[in-house]
Amino acid sequence: MAFRENRAYQPGDSIRAIDWNVTARMNSPFIKVFEEERELTAMLLVDVSASGAMGSRGGTVRQMAAELSAVLAFSAMQNGDKVGALLFSDRVEKFIPPKKGRSHVLRIIRELLEFTPEGRGTDLNLALEHFARAMKKRTISFLISDFQDKNFEKTLQRVARKHDLVALQMTAPFDREAVETGWAMTRDPETGEQGFVRTGGKRWKARFESAIAEHQSGLEEHFKRCGVDHARLWTDRPYVEPLMQLFDRRGK
Repeated sequence: MAFRENRAYQPGDSIRAIDWNVTARMNSPFIKVFEEERELTAMLLVDVSASGAMGSRGGTVRQMAAELSAVLAFSAMQNGDKVGALLFSDRVEKFIPPKKGRSHVLRIIRELLEFTPEGRGTDLNLALEHFARAMKKRTISFLISDFQDKNFEKTLQRVARKHDLVALQMTAPFDREAVETGWAMTRDPETGEQGFVRTGGKRWKARFESAIAEHQSGLEEHFKRCGVDHARLWTDRPYVEPLMQLFDRRGK
């Protein structure tokens, strides 16, 4: 709430609103009038870990995260709101304090497109804790990640009590369906661990899809318990419709 003006006391006004300094000076009761501040602060918490290199012909997770961040940043700018960003992997890579203006928004987008992270893994706890320490006032914050991490629910819940937190989950096509290629060499982009796995067959496909479904179900349950709005977006599908559905739900 921001102070707007002083005005003469009227019957029915709260005694707690009386401005005693002005009242003494004017020799009659005056109260302070406040109005709700319309300016918001939007923060983009963007996962820039190595798993962001995964994707499809439609683009990588990292590219989609950058495009989505640009859409949100320009929306905040058009509303006259401040916008900032926190880029993270298994460490806090870069923190850009919130400001207004087109040049500031363009700086955020440039960082997202050109920044080379030092870390490869994902540490959501570290990112959320740094964000909570840095931002003392309430913000609307978008946590943009593929959420390839574990044991971050308590931190998520604690941060969501203070900030309006929205989870935007970036997902590549192979995270929804099994692709049978026979023997395949695999490499974890975040740990660098390599190995061979035999793909194919009903049993393998069932195990793979069951593991994916279990992970997703657990993740969505975490968001629900923490009171965090969530949308799942795909690199090979338009993101406008699920994003609009998310904001429609929030509006209701």
